[in-house]
Amino acid sequence: MATAADRTPRNTPTSRPRDGGKLPLVITLVAVLVACGAGGGWYWSSRRAVAAEQAAAEAAKPKLPAQAQYLALEPPFVVNLNGGLDGPQYLQVEIQLMTRDNADLAELQRHAPAIRARLLMLLAQQTADGIANRAGKEALQAEALAEVRKLMRTETGKPCAEALLFTSFVTQ
Repeated sequence: MATAADRTPRNTPTSRPRDGGKLPLVITLVAVLVACGAGGGWYWSSRRAVAAEQAAAEAAKPKLPAQAQYLALEPPFVVNLNGGLDGPQYLQVEIQLMTRDNADLAELQRHAPAIRARLLMLLAQQTADGIANRAGKEALQAEALAEVRKLMRTETGKPCAEALLFTSFVTQ
């Protein structure tokens, strides 16, 4: 027969009273959730920072200009130079105009006769001594570009030519 002592519950692992109840489990779950939230927030913000850095790097890259287009003013210019005491001196120069816009190239082609006339007048004013060195040639190049731009502003309202290049330069 079972005695009264057998009927009272014993402290077995299944019948032991809980010391803290569910509080440690809840604290652990909250800590894990906070850690996951912090990790996710860090990951998200670092991805945004990387994307922002990449966008800034793309914006900082120099943009390549449009492809240069050239208009050769044919035939070469041949002029008598001013002030030759040793007899006549000549200048033969080939000139090309550079632009980056198709519309400007078309305008330069349309006004090529007027450009040639202005450049011939400018070139005929030069002296052999004035264009003998690099500085003289560069000054002449700048003056010639200014003449072309002045004409094009008058005719079209914009300079059209970005650069003027001497592709051949012979004095005799």
